[in-house]
Amino acid sequence: MDRDGLWKPDATAPDYATPDAVFTARCPFSPAAAANEDVIAADRFAAPVQRTDLLGRFESTWVGHVAEGGFRENGSSGGMVSWVAAELLRTGTVDAVAHVSPVPDPQHDGRFFTYRLSRNAAELAGGAKSRYYPAELSAVIAAIRATPGRYAIVGVPCFIKAVHLLRRTDPVIAERVTHLLGLFCGHQKSARLVDSFAWQLGAPIERVRAVDYRIKDAGRPANWYRAHLTLDDGSARAEDWWHLADGDWGAGFFQNPACDWCDDVVAETADVAFGDAWVEPYSSDGRGTNVVIARAPQVHAMIAAAVADGRLALTGVDAAFVEQTQAAGFRHRREGLAYRLTWGRRGIRPVKRVAPAAALPLRRKLVYRMRHAIARDSHRFARAALRLGRPALYTTWARQMLAVYRGLAWSHGRLGGWIDRVLPDARPR
Repeated sequence: MDRDGLWKPDATAPDYATPDAVFTARCPFSPAAAANEDVIAADRFAAPVQRTDLLGRFESTWVGHVAEGGFRENGSSGGMVSWVAAELLRTGTVDAVAHVSPVPDPQHDGRFFTYRLSRNAAELAGGAKSRYYPAELSAVIAAIRATPGRYAIVGVPCFIKAVHLLRRTDPVIAERVTHLLGLFCGHQKSARLVDSFAWQLGAPIERVRAVDYRIKDAGRPANWYRAHLTLDDGSARAEDWWHLADGDWGAGFFQNPACDWCDDVVAETADVAFGDAWVEPYSSDGRGTNVVIARAPQVHAMIAAAVADGRLALTGVDAAFVEQTQAAGFRHRREGLAYRLTWGRRGIRPVKRVAPAAALPLRRKLVYRMRHAIARDSHRFARAALRLGRPALYTTWARQMLAVYRGLAWSHGRLGGWIDRVLPDARPR
């Protein structure tokens, strides 16, 4: 983990020091990657029932939640990720599930979350909920290689793609990793987000023992995120995201730089993918609601059977509904990516499914430029705040940048209104 709380390749490792064709073909962002998402999905889901440009290939799409057990109550949204993972274990379809979980002693371990293998429902439950924290797969991949069996891996789109690329050149992983469960992704955060929570909640970071990014409250809308820190004496500090200096997810604070070059929102290569239903009436339901895309026929059959038995409270929906729930993410990963691909760039240039294009209203261009700058500079200011021991260096800057960003992004903002008056053709379309 580097100084900005992001995982980077070990420059001393033989493969990275002298990369060969096999190594470069495994990176999901490499121009030499063995296959893009379309090719991988066509190989894995050869005869899908449906396909759209945004969702990829799939058998069925659903909205709802888990009706049995405590899956919904213990998860961030409708509990579907944990339920599918637990069902794969219960039926003996897989022997273990790799997923991100809290570490017992973050101060000793140097991180708050890590991938681990769970072999029963109780272990799975310890890793429920959303973890907006950097993680990496090396330890569980090594464990899968060391122990025969069938494994499922839960991950964001680029992680799922990376496993597919690894499976193409590693027969052991190809045989043993049988199921891939994808998470819809807006972008990944660095570990500095936890530092920011601690600064703003008045909690010394060395005393923080646990982090919860989304405290669930049935009496509040699901999209009212609340950050929660548990300290070494058992006390807690909590605050709603919208009161934080960097509490607007879309602004891009502490975003991993690679995320600006991704075009997959809904884990198009996963056997099943899960997100939040960010449309009404579901976004106001504090109990949490999932949207689900079943791509593999076997997973679709498993879900459909559980719906028929009343174990899952899911309703079939069309692709347009799912796309609407993730409209902002698709806009940033397609329209925004097309614009970012027109920017001058040193070093490796990504090869994406989106073609470069800059035919956007001025305000949209400014929004994408602003997000990119916030993602970059949030790490710079946090770095300075850590080095000097002055959190206000970061939080003051963040509040100022958030105000400017919201003025651009929100049509009723004063800066946005000024742009509309001076440049009326700049209104977002």
